[in-house]
Amino acid sequence: MGAWWGTSNFCERAFLFFAGGYIRGRYFNPMTSPLLDESLRVAVECGSSDLILHLNKPPMVRMNGQLTTLQSPPFLDSDFDVLWARCRAQNNELDHDSSLTTPEGSRFRVNLLHQLGNRAAVLRRISSDIPDLEALGVPADLLRDWSSRKSGIIILSGPTGSGKSTTVAAALEYINQTFSRHVVTIEDPVEYVFHSKVSLFTQREVGIDTSSFAEGLRRSLRQNPDVIFLGEIRDAVSAVTAIQAAETGHLVYATLHASTCADVVDRLQLLFPPTERESVRKTLSSQLLGVLCQRLLPSTDGGRALLCEYFSNTGYSRKIISEGKMGELHDLISRSDPENARSFMASLMQLLRDGRVEESVARENAENPQEFDRQLRGISSSSQATRR
Repeated sequence: MGAWWGTSNFCERAFLFFAGGYIRGRYFNPMTSPLLDESLRVAVECGSSDLILHLNKPPMVRMNGQLTTLQSPPFLDSDFDVLWARCRAQNNELDHDSSLTTPEGSRFRVNLLHQLGNRAAVLRRISSDIPDLEALGVPADLLRDWSSRKSGIIILSGPTGSGKSTTVAAALEYINQTFSRHVVTIEDPVEYVFHSKVSLFTQREVGIDTSSFAEGLRRSLRQNPDVIFLGEIRDAVSAVTAIQAAETGHLVYATLHASTCADVVDRLQLLFPPTERESVRKTLSSQLLGVLCQRLLPSTDGGRALLCEYFSNTGYSRKIISEGKMGELHDLISRSDPENARSFMASLMQLLRDGRVEESVARENAENPQEFDRQLRGISSSSQATRR
């Protein structure tokens, strides 16, 4: 018998899916999983960002930050057998990162895991369309300026799911359409697949094309690159190699998990022993082109609003980084011209002025509530003066 499939609270369409006893009975093919295929299809058609699978439970999707359980049969061991096989993982493997492409061409970044002794998985949907920088709400002119440089390192930061990969992809696509360069990417997994235009792309996936980020980055220096994208700086080896690549005339894009621009620089130096940090800061201060930090907030239209903090590393910021005065870097970003630097607080206030986020959401995401209230009074006073 069939079962109606839908997401009752956000997906307008209900999906009819025949995953009853007939398929799970004598006609079931152990090398296929209709339930997995349909879960992936629904995740794409509903516009969800993630698909979460637990044993003996129906699939869940995340859309605009909210989790919803799909109206479907539960995932069984046989479904996980198929998923493990498609991700090239051994059945006894406890954790495994991979990618998955559906027959329709949709791509997912996959984390296979165990919880309470049972298999589970989280699949993040990867958009196949690379957006234009202008459409993202990032400082597009600044990113185009950084991307036009012949050498230096550009770091993007933010929590998982904040859109870092999309921003990097948009910047690399700008290079692809504008400059004749060889772009080498080291990713885990490859997310956006580039079609070479003016530039040539060599995309390498950790675990398939190279053994690790650090090894892939080290080997990339012998592959005649002009631009290198390092999916994530995870350790001192990858950090120092990325900085050295910038020193030797390459443009390097990299991502890092940190909360603010000042935290990015601080986290980088803390990857090294105390005796090496001063030297690292001095080199970084001269090679760093800029830092962009991102967050996504629930917007008033039911979608997501991009919150940014960024700075272009010129003049006084180089001296601050060299001396390790991260508190002064935060103050400098707050005081600088928005064309070259902007704090999270300034971006938050702009989202409020534009009506993009609710006041409660803005306050919840403000790092300094007292400063937020002071800035909010300024917005309210300005609005009252305008009405008069």
